[in-house]
Amino acid sequence: MNDATGSTGVTGPPEPSDPAIETIGLSKRYGRTIALGGLTMRVPRGQVFGFLGPNGAGKTTAVKLLLGLARPSGGSGRLLGAPLGDRPSRRRVGYLPELFRYQPWLTARDVLGLHADLVHIERAARAGAIDEALGIVGLTERGGDRVGTFSKGMQQRLGLGVALLGRPEVVFLDEPTSALDPIGRLDVRSIIHDLRDRGTTVFLNSHLLTEVERVCDEVAIVDRGRVVAAGSLDELLGASTVRVRVTGLTEAGRARLADFGIATDDPPWIVVRGCPPEAVPDLVAALVSSGARVYEVDAGRESLEERFLALLGHVPERTGTAS
Repeated sequence: MNDATGSTGVTGPPEPSDPAIETIGLSKRYGRTIALGGLTMRVPRGQVFGFLGPNGAGKTTAVKLLLGLARPSGGSGRLLGAPLGDRPSRRRVGYLPELFRYQPWLTARDVLGLHADLVHIERAARAGAIDEALGIVGLTERGGDRVGTFSKGMQQRLGLGVALLGRPEVVFLDEPTSALDPIGRLDVRSIIHDLRDRGTTVFLNSHLLTEVERVCDEVAIVDRGRVVAAGSLDELLGASTVRVRVTGLTEAGRARLADFGIATDDPPWIVVRGCPPEAVPDLVAALVSSGARVYEVDAGRESLEERFLALLGHVPERTGTAS
């Protein structure tokens, strides 16, 4: 990424305990349109952070503000201890946008060389940085080939290599596996884990919730520009969930389910959220005593997709920001 945005302040070096990213009431308006309604979140250093939300939730706007590509209308934020838009801090950030295109006549090395210039990698270190990036994304043998000969998946790998040039401290990845096959997705998960192991903060924006669940340490779910749930996956998904396939469930039997958790229908299942594992035998006994027939029981915790949908299913009832 380039340095089109000027510095918004002068700061000293960040403390190791400072978050990689922090926002307080960050907002953006375009005329009368509210693109981001007041985002408050904190991203710890050295973790993989998932940033999730439906279309129109303000995710893209938030990323632009964090990268200094747009100026906020209100609120504040800091990236690597510096105000948003600070040039020195931006040189320590890598970015893979969802939509990008490189000139087809350039080779992979040409593309990486151009971006190495943009992030001011010293000339003596440039060749080594390019070799490292090609190796990480599995394009070492294709470094001299023109981009126009690359498949969509290979171009996605090249874009990821650009984001990793110079070992940035924070990497923003916007849908990094969208064009990849299952093997490519596995490779990207491995790259993300390696980045975390060396202390890099990864900010991951993805619609593939199963991928997020596999790689992220913490997650923020946003809607209408505000965080509606945030925390570690254990904190967000820790509530035990029991699915029961049952027939002959009477109103009296359904009422008894309230003693064990919140029951909803997901045909052919009844889903009871918040039922602890030790209460499952009592739940089954209550169903049987009410006259129902139990065919199958599946006990575990919610998936990230289930939690995501459950949160968004109550959008009209929310009046504030949860964190």
